[in-house]
Amino acid sequence: MSKYILEFEKPIKRIEDEIQALKISSVSTGINVDDKLNELHNKLNQEYVKIYSNLTRWQKVELARHSDRPHSSDYINLITEDWMELHGDRKYADDPSIIAGIATINSKRFIIIGHEKGRGTKNKLYRNFGMAKPEGYRKALRVMKLGEKFNLPIITLIDTPGAYPGIGAEERGQSQAIADNLFNMSSLEVPIISIVIGEGASGGALAIGLADKIFCLENTWYSVISPEGCASILFHDTTRAQDAANSMKVSSDDLFEMGIADKIINEPLGGAHNNYDEMATILKNIILEETDKLLRLSKEELINNRTDKYNNIGHIGNDE
Repeated sequence: MSKYILEFEKPIKRIEDEIQALKISSVSTGINVDDKLNELHNKLNQEYVKIYSNLTRWQKVELARHSDRPHSSDYINLITEDWMELHGDRKYADDPSIIAGIATINSKRFIIIGHEKGRGTKNKLYRNFGMAKPEGYRKALRVMKLGEKFNLPIITLIDTPGAYPGIGAEERGQSQAIADNLFNMSSLEVPIISIVIGEGASGGALAIGLADKIFCLENTWYSVISPEGCASILFHDTTRAQDAANSMKVSSDDLFEMGIADKIINEPLGGAHNNYDEMATILKNIILEETDKLLRLSKEELINNRTDKYNNIGHIGNDE
């Protein structure tokens, strides 16, 4: 299990500690404890199923933010044979909060763009905790246009607490950069698949999320605002974030039920942070399968289907 333990994961940690203590005792005493170990392992599996099959919306938010959860760079390293990162927006600077480049998966070429939060204090500060600035979104759009030019499918990996709200970002046109991405992504003549791998907050997520297909990993959330932000507005109390998460219906299940997400991608038991390799393999297979379907469509069909998808989200009332 991960070193960072969430409150609801503590029963699992207690059983794992008991297993470890029993193994150490067996080595030092020479006593055979196989039967007891089997019993504990069965108990552990049952506890995993019990806990992870009944997660609340807020618990899924916590898992989406887990410090050990795989980031975009982790998935890129695990699923690609080669990766050439591209830098800069050709207007102002390079933004490390967004990584973008050309990759090969099973000998097929892709454009991959993702938020990157970083690990460790120094790297998190360098990556600005995955909160992109205008130059990050302009870099993303530049690379998307490159993908369109060379007819490469685009994969975007969403994991951000939101676009960076600093004064400098606003001065350089944060809202315009996001709007430009939405406008241009709506008409790109190549397949676009967006996958929420962690948290997807506000326009910061949507700026690389307008796609033919939107997939959400099982333990993720995606909404116009964070539960804490919503709680501060609705209840004037950020400690009511759990209530806000329930009111907003932010989980992957909610998004699928509302027709926003096209598919929920199941995670390994215990969450993606407990098995990087298995999660990456699942993700890789889905990317290959779904892009193959989209590549069979003509450019006109691709754009028309994309337009229809977004026109039908949030539809209310009769067509008459």
